[in-house]
Amino acid sequence: MTLPSKKWASAAAAGMLTTLALAGCADVSAQPGSTGSSGAAGSTVAFLMPDTGSTRYELHDRPGFESKLKELCPDCKPLYNNADSSVDKQQQQFNSAIAQGAKVIVLDPVDSAAAVSLVNSAHSQGVKVIAYDRPIPDAKVDFYVSFDNEGIGKAIGDSLVKKVKEGSVPSGGGLLLVNGSPTDAAAGLIKKGVHEAVDSSGVPVLAEYDTIEWKPENAQKWVAGQLSRFGEEKVAGVVAANDGTGGGTIAAFKSAGGKVPPVSGNDATVAGLQLIVSGEQYNTISKPSEIVGGASAQAAVDLLSGKTPESSGDVFGSPTKLFTPTLITQDNLKAEIVDKNITPASELCTSEYAAACKKLGIA
Repeated sequence: MTLPSKKWASAAAAGMLTTLALAGCADVSAQPGSTGSSGAAGSTVAFLMPDTGSTRYELHDRPGFESKLKELCPDCKPLYNNADSSVDKQQQQFNSAIAQGAKVIVLDPVDSAAAVSLVNSAHSQGVKVIAYDRPIPDAKVDFYVSFDNEGIGKAIGDSLVKKVKEGSVPSGGGLLLVNGSPTDAAAGLIKKGVHEAVDSSGVPVLAEYDTIEWKPENAQKWVAGQLSRFGEEKVAGVVAANDGTGGGTIAAFKSAGGKVPPVSGNDATVAGLQLIVSGEQYNTISKPSEIVGGASAQAAVDLLSGKTPESSGDVFGSPTKLFTPTLITQDNLKAEIVDKNITPASELCTSEYAAACKKLGIA
C-alpha cells in the first residue's frame, strides 16, 4: 500500500482543502483526467452508503455526489440507498442496483470484508465499483476515493499528545484509545495513524477498544469501565476516532463526576464542534464530504466514458484519490468552520453554547 506523506500541518491542510474545493468548482473540461458525459449519458450510477448513525450521508455526501453527477452527466440517473448498518440490507441494495441497470456502484461498505463478494459479483457482470470513504482491502476495486484516513489518525493523535504533554501525565497514568468499528477498514487506517502518533510519544497507552458499529453508547460503556479500572485521575487523555466516540467518552467522564481530560474527535459534526466550543473536546477533523462525493461522481463518469480517473497513488492495490482534511481546535474553529461557511454560527451557538461562542469571537 502506498500513501501520500502524513506530515501535514493545519495551515498546509487548510490551503490544500481550499485548493481542492476551488478545483471542484472549475470547468471540468480543464481538469486533467476529467471528462464530460460522453459515453456515460443515460447511465445509472448507484451511491450506496453504510449507516444513518451519522447525518453526513444525507446532508453532505449524497448532495455532493448528485450535484457533481448532474453537472458532468445531466442524463445520468443517480440511485441512492443507505444500509442502516446492516450487511444483509446493503447486499440487497447492491444486487438491486445491478438489477436496475447500474453500470457503476459507489460503495461505502458496512463491512469491508463482506464487501469483497459484492465487488466480485459486480465485476463478473461488467459493473464497475468505486470504494468510497472506507476501503475494501481484499478486493481490487476500480477506484477508491476518500480523505486520508491514516493521516487523520496521526493528526488527531499528534495534536492530543501535544496537548497532554503541556500538562503533566500522572505516575502510572496515560492514554485511552477509542478506535472505530472493527469491520470498517477506514477505521483500521485511522487506528494505524493514531498508533504512529502515540507509540513513540512517550505517553503510555493504558488500554484501547474497537467500538462496535461506531456507536457512542458502546464507547461510553467501555470508557466508564476503564475509569473504574484505572481511576479517573490516571487518564491523561483519550484519542477517540470520531466525534461520536469522543462524545461517548466525554459522557462517561461527566457521569463519573470527574474532570474531562483532552479528548479527540473526527468529522466536525455540529455536536463535536459544540463540545470544542465549550472546551470539553479538544480537537476534530474537518472533511467536507461534498468534496469526496463530487470526486466519486467524477470517477464514475470517467469510468463510464472509458477514461482512467485521476489518482494520487494506490491503497490496497487499487487506484486511489485521497484528500487532505483540516485539524480543528478552538484556535482555528472560527476561521476554518464558520468563516468558510462549513457550519454556520447559528447552528453552533445555540443557547447552551452562546456564552462560549462569544468568548471565542464566533457570535
